[in-house]
Amino acid sequence: MLGRCHPLSIVSFLAAVTVLAATAHAEVRDAGSAGFTVTETADISASPARVYDVIIAPARWWSPDHTYSHDAGNLALDARAGGCWCETLPDGGSVMHLMVVNAVPGKMLRLRGALGPLQAMAMDGAMTFDLRPTDNGTRLTMSYTVGGYSPSGFDDLAKAVDSVLGEQVARLRRSIETGSPEESVRGKPK
Repeated sequence: MLGRCHPLSIVSFLAAVTVLAATAHAEVRDAGSAGFTVTETADISASPARVYDVIIAPARWWSPDHTYSHDAGNLALDARAGGCWCETLPDGGSVMHLMVVNAVPGKMLRLRGALGPLQAMAMDGAMTFDLRPTDNGTRLTMSYTVGGYSPSGFDDLAKAVDSVLGEQVARLRRSIETGSPEESVRGKPK
């Protein structure tokens, strides 16, 4: 969803498809006339502290297909209030994707902003990563609530955002559990 800058970005964004792991759950919680909320949940076999440490290193797990530079290595997240989830671009450019508004290491991270094509649509959002310890590791719940104006409504947009964010949560989980965010082939990470 940290989308492409060309005119086809919204079409590509809306066409995104994801396959989530069996221990993950994605849902469009609501979509109304002024916005929507999507929630992604995953059980991860790692401590909350470990999950948090990987969340704040998006270059390790975010899909390069959903960056402006097409290189997730250009992503950085300064995990303190006022910090930036930013991307460096070729020739000295940059993008602020989200701004950190609340960081509680090992427990919660909340960011504000509009991802990808949502920036051009004059929208704003609040993304929260909530981490809860479980017997087998961590229950991660990531929610993204977006508000603004969309002349065509929010149903299709909410589904597209849910798809893209579901893909990212699955990549985060795989990165932590296997060392690679890529889907496995015959049980081995790509």
